[in-house]
Amino acid sequence: MDNDAIRDMFAGLGPVTIKRMFGGKGIYHDGLIVALEVGDEIVLKADALSAADFADAGCVRWTYDGKGKPVQMPYWSIPDSAIDDPDELALWTRKAFEAALRSRK
Repeated sequence: MDNDAIRDMFAGLGPVTIKRMFGGKGIYHDGLIVALEVGDEIVLKADALSAADFADAGCVRWTYDGKGKPVQMPYWSIPDSAIDDPDELALWTRKAFEAALRSRK
């Protein structure tokens, strides 16, 4: 996904900064990482308070193969219902930013 498309996705949250990392991209808002682009998919940050919301919405947690065993990361796919709904997508990106805020404390 190109950077302009990513910025459009996060317009409901506000301006984002995009940095290349780990073969993908890190997406930051107000200096905090809120999402990653991994394999042409955007995954949103979650934490202990918000992970259940992502799971309940049918999202998939991002995992990678770490030396023969899966490693679960605190990032989740975007709910299908939010992909084409900017207002709903804004709710989920705000949820990711709130998790980022909590993780810095």
